[in-house]
Amino acid sequence: MSETPHEGGHVSPPYGSERQFQIYMAGLQGQLPALPLDAQELERRAKERLSPEAYDYVAGGAGAEDTMQANLAAFQRWSIVPRMLRNVAQRDLSVELLGLRLPAPLLLAPIGVQSIIHPEAELAVARAAASLGVPFILSTVSSYTLEEVAQAAGDGARWFQLYWPADAEFCASLVQRAERAGYGAIVVTLDTRLIGWRPRDLQRAYLPFLQAQGLANYLSDPVFRRDLPQPPEENPFPAIQKYVSSFGHLTLQWEDLAFLRQHTRLPVILKGILHPDDASRAVECGVDGLIVSNHGGRQVAGAIAALEALPGVVEAVAGQIPVLFDSGIRQGADVVKALALGARAVLLGRPYIWGLALGGEAGVREVLQNMLADLDLTLALSGFVSVSSLDRSALAKAERA
Repeated sequence: MSETPHEGGHVSPPYGSERQFQIYMAGLQGQLPALPLDAQELERRAKERLSPEAYDYVAGGAGAEDTMQANLAAFQRWSIVPRMLRNVAQRDLSVELLGLRLPAPLLLAPIGVQSIIHPEAELAVARAAASLGVPFILSTVSSYTLEEVAQAAGDGARWFQLYWPADAEFCASLVQRAERAGYGAIVVTLDTRLIGWRPRDLQRAYLPFLQAQGLANYLSDPVFRRDLPQPPEENPFPAIQKYVSSFGHLTLQWEDLAFLRQHTRLPVILKGILHPDDASRAVECGVDGLIVSNHGGRQVAGAIAALEALPGVVEAVAGQIPVLFDSGIRQGADVVKALALGARAVLLGRPYIWGLALGGEAGVREVLQNMLADLDLTLALSGFVSVSSLDRSALAKAERA
C-alpha cells in the first residue's frame, strides 16, 4: 500500500520541521523557547504563576484523582509500531469534521472561568486558536460572553459547549444565541449535572462562580435576567443564587435531546460518552457526533480511563457518526494513539490553559504550535503520511502496565 498522499490530495505544512528550525535558529541568537515543551514542566511553571485556588481549580480532579492518573496511564498501555522505508516527504494532517476541513485533528476543549487564569481569558484563547485554524469550544461558564468571544475569533471555527440548565427557555436562548453568533455546533456535556466531589476545591472552600466569575453568558442573557429583582450590575447576589438553582438538569433523559432540534439547526454533539450502549443510543437519537470523555477526571473518582472506553464506543457507532476523544492528551504520540483507536479528532485541555497562564494569547499559540509539530513528526517517523490512514495496526499492546 502506498503511503504517499493521493493525487490531488491535501498536503499539510511541515509543522514539525518548521517549528524545530524556528526554535534552533532562535537559539543561535541566544533565545530559548518561552514556554517549557515538557507537559509536566509546563504545568509546574504555570502553578508558580497562578494563585493556589486557580491552579487547584484547573489541575484538580474528583476524589483521590485516580481517574486523572488513569487517563494518563492508559496511553502507556499502547505502543506505536513505526514502519520503515515509506515515502513520508509530504503529509496530510487534515480531517473532515461536520462538513469542515480542519488543518489537523485537534480542537481546544471547553474549559470554563478562564479569567482566573488570565485577564483576557477566552478572548486570548479564541484569537490564538483562530490564528492556527484550530477550532475552539467555548464553555457555557465563560468569563466573556459568547458574542464577545465570537468577535475575538473572527472567522475562526468555534463550537459552543452547553451545560443544559433546568430552565427550558433559558436553554433555548443560549443555543439560539450561539447559532446567531456563528458557532458551528452545540456540544452538550452530559457528565456535569452535578459538580463532582473535588477535594482540592473543597479544602480551599473555593468555587469561582459564587464570586460571579464565569457567569458572563448567564448575566448577559435576557431570559436569565428577566426575573431578577435587580440588574446583576447593581446587585450580583440574586443572579448568583439563580445560577446555583438553575445549573444542571437532573431529570434530563435521552428523549429530551429532541428539544435542541426544535430550537437550533446546529449539529449536536454529546460529550461524556463512555459506555457502548450509550453510544448506540446516541446514534438512535440522531445526534451528529460523540466525544469520549470523563471530564479530565474531574467528575467521577474511579471512572474508566477515557482511552480505555474509546474502542468500545467506536465499535458501537460503527462509522455512522464521528467519534472525538478528550481527557489525557499531552503530546503528539497521544494524538496518534487516539486516532489509531478510532477517534476522528482529539480535544486538548489543560496544556493550553497552562500556556494561557504563562503567556496569554502567545502562550496558547506556542502550546498549539508545539503540539502540531510533535504530531507531525510522530506521524512521519512512524511511517504514516496521513492521519486518516491510522488504525489499530499502528499500535501494539505494551508490556508495561
